Amino acid sequence: MSNELTPDEYGQTFATLQSTMDKFLDAARVEAVYGEPVAYEDHLIIPTAEVLSLVGFGMGSGSGTGPNPENPGAGMTGGEGAGGGGGGRVLSRPVAVIIAAPEGVRVEPVVDVTKIGLAALTAAGFMFGMWLRMMRPRV
Repeated sequence: MSNELTPDEYGQTFATLQSTMDKFLDAARVEAVYGEPVAYEDHLIIPTAEVLSLVGFGMGSGSGTGPNPENPGAGMTGGEGAGGGGGGRVLSRPVAVIIAAPEGVRVEPVVDVTKIGLAALTAAGFMFGMWLRMMRPRV
């Protein structure tokens, strides 16, 4: 048994990688960032989002010989191996709304109060921890 890939297996592997990359790149298209415009009275409202696409791949192989763990005195055994894997994630969040009106165009940011609150609590926790550390008597 050989770890070498045949030309057909190379083609299948490349096609799988290409298909996966196409799906992740498709997530960053303009339609994913700018939503469908909505008309309301004499205003045109366009939602916008931030899209982050992360992907990673890894491959491994191996071979070699070693002692037979079941019978160490029997000699060497062969070894082979191969493996691969990958994964990814697409994250998106609303960031703003573009409003086109007869008076002009303006951008209204989308504020996530929960994230701001969690960031403030985290910062306060770090500051309290550092204050406690500074107040500890030195030996």
